[in-house]
Amino acid sequence: MFVKIDDERRYLWQAVDHEGKGLESFETKTRDRKAVLKFLRKALKRHGCTERFVTDCLRSCGGALKETGGAARRETGRWDINRAENSHLAF
Repeated sequence: MFVKIDDERRYLWQAVDHEGKGLESFETKTRDRKAVLKFLRKALKRHGCTERFVTDCLRSCGGALKETGGAARRETGRWDINRAENSHLAF
């Protein structure tokens, strides 16, 4: 998802728990692997490891999870991402 801040397009990364509660949010100028790694490291440091990672099908997410060791727990599905999408409606 992207948001406009001061007429600039920024990308919003969010971490949500199993109940849909927003744990972490992070905005970047790019959607590359470096941005995902920065967000993942920040979220994992603050909230610990998780059983599964539900992401969209971005290749940058897959590369970042492979580097952090979470590629085996990655899930991408048509309806799996709904919890994360609904968490930022009020944003």
